[in-house]
Amino acid sequence: MTLDAFARPAGQTSTLAPTRRAFLMGAGALALAGGAASAQTAAQPFDAWVVSFRARARAKGISDAVYDRVTRGLEPDLSVYAKDSAQPEFREELWQYLNRRISEWRLMTGQAAAKKNAALLRRLHGDFGVEPDVLLGLWGMESAFGELVDDPDHMKPVFPSLGALAWGEPRRRSYWETEFINALAVVQRGWASPDEMLGSWAGAMGHTQWMPEVWLNLGIDYDGDGTPSPYSVADALAGSSRYLLKRGNYQRGLPWGIEVRMDGVPESAADAKTWRTVEEWGRLGVKPAGGGRFALPKARARLWAPAGPEGPCFLLTQNFYAVRSYNPSMNYALAVCHLGDRVLGGAPFITPFPGGERTLTLAEVQEVQKRLTRAGFDTGGTDGRVGNMTMKAVADFQRKIGQEPNGYAGLDVLAALRKGR
Repeated sequence: MTLDAFARPAGQTSTLAPTRRAFLMGAGALALAGGAASAQTAAQPFDAWVVSFRARARAKGISDAVYDRVTRGLEPDLSVYAKDSAQPEFREELWQYLNRRISEWRLMTGQAAAKKNAALLRRLHGDFGVEPDVLLGLWGMESAFGELVDDPDHMKPVFPSLGALAWGEPRRRSYWETEFINALAVVQRGWASPDEMLGSWAGAMGHTQWMPEVWLNLGIDYDGDGTPSPYSVADALAGSSRYLLKRGNYQRGLPWGIEVRMDGVPESAADAKTWRTVEEWGRLGVKPAGGGRFALPKARARLWAPAGPEGPCFLLTQNFYAVRSYNPSMNYALAVCHLGDRVLGGAPFITPFPGGERTLTLAEVQEVQKRLTRAGFDTGGTDGRVGNMTMKAVADFQRKIGQEPNGYAGLDVLAALRKGR
């Protein structure tokens, strides 16, 4: 399925069936930045905070037994502060962000996951109306289709992270305090033990990276084992579907958007804020990038040109913003939507990004990993998956040769490695 669901060839009169497509801060938001940092505004030592916070937890119904079970010996993970300030959705060039996440390895992994779970995806679509490509895009972004769920390089016990954030994160402490209590409530309900609750630095867990609040309020026991769990594929995708519907106002039968051309349309029109019907955009001069006519002229959409009118431009419907409700980043939402399209056979964007470059092939990524490993930079393996260790190895190599250490394994890095620099 491709973006062509929003357009039909000139002369075709039948309406094509529309198809298409996070959580808050999941594996898709894992940052390159590392290094422990001190809690910037903690008013007391962590152990003292644990003692004083008991009253807050008790007031929310958390038993002393559960509180003791979780906090006995708990040490804060201080590395979360650096990661919180370096989320890649807001730091990378968009074309780099997309290339890194819509890689050949991820597409192959996603295609296998889509085939294996075809019956589940059909059932979810029938029950919730969320298109398979949206769910596949979320699953792929958040945990690489489950590959990262129990990967120790990506997922850690969540209580040290949430405890550190609740104790000392200066900007959103009340949010993290609430999520720490929500995580305690998950334990109290008997849904998981503290050691079983593995997640990202921000405490997001499982296949589609549920925050504790999502687990409590939107979790679904879709596999019938008696307990909703983000570590179950069925439960995770069902909970994500419910999230999109309830938190994102997802609309059944509506594509997320379409790539367009805006020849002659003022750049100021692409503000990603102004709603018009598709036919109204058409009268202003917006056209499907692949030619033909729009299939859903009455659908309401916004125009977005993330790289200016010379790059890919998009008409975005409410369902794009439903995906964005999962993570407040336009880049993230576009990557989810495009990844889902590509997994199900969709083509790359028609218009290239100015200054962008093609994605490395699987073989080229593996070559980068092998060359880095031989040069003494540990990539954690040579499977063609660009994970945290490969990103760090690339950044260390870039630093050594005087490039910006952004961790992006692009053509320049491959060329430099081949030269033996």
